[in-house]
Formats: sequence, structure tokens, C-alpha cells
Amino acid sequence: MMNNIPSATKNIILINIIVFLATLVNEQLMVGTFALFYPASRFFRPWQIITHMFMHGGFMHIFFNMYSLLLVGSILERTIGTKKFLIYYFVTGIGAMLIHTGVEFLQAEHYLAAIAEGSASAQVSYYNLLRTPTLGASGAIYGILIGYAMLYPDSILTLIFPPISMRAKWFVIIFTGIELLTGVLGTADGVAHFAHLGGMLSGWLLMLYWRRSGRLWN
Repeated sequence: MMNNIPSATKNIILINIIVFLATLVNEQLMVGTFALFYPASRFFRPWQIITHMFMHGGFMHIFFNMYSLLLVGSILERTIGTKKFLIYYFVTGIGAMLIHTGVEFLQAEHYLAAIAEGSASAQVSYYNLLRTPTLGASGAIYGILIGYAMLYPDSILTLIFPPISMRAKWFVIIFTGIELLTGVLGTADGVAHFAHLGGMLSGWLLMLYWRRSGRLWN
């Protein structure tokens, strides 16, 4: 089966699995070194911009990301080619990081303004922001989903839980709405909703650019 998976998709999955196993062995070292921290944090390191994309916080986290990458990423890689797929994967992952960090910046500015006015709760919130890591390939995975939906809008995708089938274009529209709503309302704490939206936005923009410039197809 592994021989039938396109090379970039296969290697990304293998790297994620290896990093996940290493995290199980020494979570404190792996998360503290390779997960992404807010740039003002003393835990931030430049390489985290890339390495956080290969980190995961639990079995279900990595399972659903790699399952989606296997099913949808394989098709996208075969369609646009390995080189473009790798570019697309990292652009969407970094795009997700930029949007997420931008939202954190707005939160940090809000906390700092409140701290200047003597708010103890804002000081705790700012402290937590500096110490909270971001990890996962979800931003890039959401980018791949929207890229797939742009190329194959009427193909059928089926969720695992619940087992509902729908066209790819509706799948992406619904998930975009859910991520935007939960991100704005602050529900599902611990999930980087704006990173997911950032991955989708950067994927949409890159795919649109390739289409309009005639560079999508080899």
C-alpha cells in the first residue's frame, strides 16, 4: 500500500509518525523545542515556524490529520505534481501559522493594555498565552481540503464521525463556517480555529493564483 502513495504525501506522513513517537518518549522536550510559541515568549525558536507542522497532541489528532492527508493529499499531489504539492503544503501551513500568530498578537495587545490599567486577570491570560504551544498539521490539512474542493468540487467526501457524505464544495463551505463561528465565539477551547482558516485562505489564494497565471498544470 505504501508504494501506491505519492512520494511527498508518504514522506510527510512518515515524518509526522516518527515525530509523534518521539513525542511519546519525551513530550516535554519535543513540545518545548519543536511546537510553536508566540514570538514574544522565551520558549520561541525560529525553526518552530516549520517544525510545529509535524507535531501532534494525541493519537486522534494525528490520526484524523494523516487520514485526511492520505485520502485527499494523495489525489491533490497526483493532480498538480509533487513539486507543486510540497510548495502548496508548506505555504498553507505557514499561512495558517501567520494568521494564528496575528490573532495572538491582537490578544496580547489587549492583555497588555489591560495590564497597564492594573488588571490581574489580564496578566494571567498574557502569561498563559506566552506559555501555550501550538502544534499540528491541521492548517496545512485544511489548505489541502480547500485545494481539493477547488479542483474536484462535485466529488463526494464522507466523514468518519458522523458517517455523512456530501460534495467537496459543501464540505469545505460548512467547515469554514464552523471554524469561523467557533473561532469568533471562542468555543472548543484549545483548538486553533484561526490557524485552520489561515490554511484555507492561503490555499485558496495560491490555487487561485496558479489558475489565473496558467501555472496550475504542468
